[in-house]
Amino acid sequence: MIKFNHFNFNVLDLEKSLVFYEEALGLRPVREKEASDGSFKLVYLGDGISDFTLELTWLADRSKPYDLGECEFHLAFHTDDYEGLYEKHKEMGVVCFENPSMGIYFITDPDGYWIEIVPEK
Repeated sequence: MIKFNHFNFNVLDLEKSLVFYEEALGLRPVREKEASDGSFKLVYLGDGISDFTLELTWLADRSKPYDLGECEFHLAFHTDDYEGLYEKHKEMGVVCFENPSMGIYFITDPDGYWIEIVPEK
């Protein structure tokens, strides 16, 4: 048997990312690991429902934004409050792409990662 465990995003400003993920998606830290020399910190975020986590990796010596290429990858969430979440994300100014014909939209995090929001069907 094999199942998903976590997905990773490297972040430039860990505190800013933690605030974003809690405010935008309700994700909260479920465990952390910090290097004994302070060179990196890993924070795993969970939704409180599933076992899947998003790992945020912060590197102490990183000072420039990550190159995400053409950003042809994304993480997706589904919600039973699509309209409410959409309004919240519009107010936050994080909606970066909308596809009304498919009934989905995307938000972007502080580092430019795209996150798809899908209504629960």
